[in-house]
Amino acid sequence: MRLFLNPKQHAYLRELSAEFNLSPSLVSEELKQLNAAGFLDSQKNGRQIHYKANQKHPLFNELQSMVQKAMGMDRILDSILERLGNLEEAYLIDDYAEGKDTGIIDLVLIGDIDQENLTDLVHKTERYIDRKIRTLVLEKTEWIKMFSTLEKRPKLLLWKLPANNSIPHNIN
Repeated sequence: MRLFLNPKQHAYLRELSAEFNLSPSLVSEELKQLNAAGFLDSQKNGRQIHYKANQKHPLFNELQSMVQKAMGMDRILDSILERLGNLEEAYLIDDYAEGKDTGIIDLVLIGDIDQENLTDLVHKTERYIDRKIRTLVLEKTEWIKMFSTLEKRPKLLLWKLPANNSIPHNIN
């Protein structure tokens, strides 16, 4: 799940073994199977082998979608887009951006956000996905000022306002 949520991230055996509290031999076997099936790319770096998701695999998009659904990202994003006002960008940051399911989802929302709806959405979504959601709401100018601080943290763009600047609306 970790490698498919954010395919730009890579990991090595001991790192994954420690993170998931599993024996290196178990993790090694799984990595070898996923690599042999073509789901992962591997690259030797000194004594370590670094693995990352193979974005060229024909099933990559489907696997990534399944991981996002399993972690509740699809529900969060749908809720945000439907009710929050003038959302310009939405980022997943920190642990979940690295594909680590720690139970706390950190989101950065950029735009003119309806705080009352956000609070309501967060509470409802937390109960539905059984995870805690922390949000940081920034206006575009604040985002630009804070970008140098936030760029050092793991982040994954979840949504961006389409180029024609029209916010998608639900037809129903």
